[in-house]
Amino acid sequence: MKEHVAYEDAVDVLEADHKSVKKMFIDYDALCEDAAPPEQKRALAERICRALTVHAQIEEEIFYPAVREAIGDDTLMEEALEEHAEAKSTIAQIQAMKPTNAEYDGTVKKLAKLIDQHVLEERERIFLQAQYASLDLRGLALPLLKRKQQLVKKVAPRAKEVA
Repeated sequence: MKEHVAYEDAVDVLEADHKSVKKMFIDYDALCEDAAPPEQKRALAERICRALTVHAQIEEEIFYPAVREAIGDDTLMEEALEEHAEAKSTIAQIQAMKPTNAEYDGTVKKLAKLIDQHVLEERERIFLQAQYASLDLRGLALPLLKRKQQLVKKVAPRAKEVA
């Protein structure tokens, strides 16, 4: 019996993550505008960081290798990995900071900008090429979701949200 997946294909799975994280960044901006307590901002920033960490890992382990093989564009995929490395570095900075640090909000906003640029690049180049390549995007959805579930449990065993 085939497992039912609530997503059209792998791109749909990844886009759902993009939309979820974008909403969290918008919520973070609202907390900044409302002068929310540092710990409230910290909690949301941590959720963002966990979600992005899991998302990047499933892309790097499953999606990117499949796309690289299907499209044969190493340069494009290396650029995406460099963007991931920059985001991971910014995530590490956020996680090392106290939420009362004067640079905290700016660093979270820097991460938001990096992610916006990366998502745009992914949509316009990687996803588009993957959709036109001989790649089973429907078949990739389930492995992405299963790995994501494993990582969410590992990264945040008590977290109620899905990355």
